[in-house]
Amino acid sequence: MLNVGDIVVRKSYRGDLYFRIIEINPYGMAKLVGINYRVLADAPLEDLQKIDYGGFFYYDKLNLMKVEKTTKNILKKRLQGERQRSAMAESVLKRPGKVLHLDGDLEYLKICLKYYRKLEIDVIGKNIEEKEHPKEVLSLLKKYKPDILVITGHDAISKGTKDYNNMDNYKNSKYFVEAVKKAREYKSNMDELVIFAGACQSNYEALIEAGANFASSPNRIMIHALDPVFICEKIAYTSVENVLSINEAIENTITGIKGIGGFQTRGKYREGAPDFL
Repeated sequence: MLNVGDIVVRKSYRGDLYFRIIEINPYGMAKLVGINYRVLADAPLEDLQKIDYGGFFYYDKLNLMKVEKTTKNILKKRLQGERQRSAMAESVLKRPGKVLHLDGDLEYLKICLKYYRKLEIDVIGKNIEEKEHPKEVLSLLKKYKPDILVITGHDAISKGTKDYNNMDNYKNSKYFVEAVKKAREYKSNMDELVIFAGACQSNYEALIEAGANFASSPNRIMIHALDPVFICEKIAYTSVENVLSINEAIENTITGIKGIGGFQTRGKYREGAPDFL
């Protein structure tokens, strides 16, 4: 007997991905969300097999190792740079970019917040259903005044579709696009407000045209839950004097260029002197 909250695999896909059941309708169809990847799916109950679950990343150990190694390397490199700069001045004021992260999945938001904090990023996280993003984004931007905005959650493209331009073929891309447009009404300058938007298989072209600096997914592949965090870290801790290429911006992501694309973008990190007493 399967229930909402169970962790399952799809037999027809040879157990390729791990999902959580979020809804079961009266006709025996289950609505699923990915565990480590930001994807939505539907499947008949008879196609699902329940598995024992050891927590986020449990079945994604290679990526967990990469995430932990990347996090340590980022912090090590940052500390080395700070020591070099401190040697040239008595004290240094440091102000990295501030992030507002809107996420349609509470579990993903929690794990993202964990790594934002590990990476010492000033972040406000809000769990908001994807369809509510366009309604909520403007008031949240005005309230928190972030440097970087993340608009994400779950998405998916209809199985077998060949029309990548038709927004009706995507689960949530239209909501992400609408939210980006609303955000750009608030701040039109792409260096003043940096936007990451999208999830697994999202309509990359529409998100970029709407005004996102970075978006998923150019090759309509799945993106990792923590990809937005590593994009934000790059922007938040790159000096305002420097403009990152897209390859520099995504170099720490799990997915890479097939899952995330975008534009050159100026960093948000500022230093000053002297520091406070």
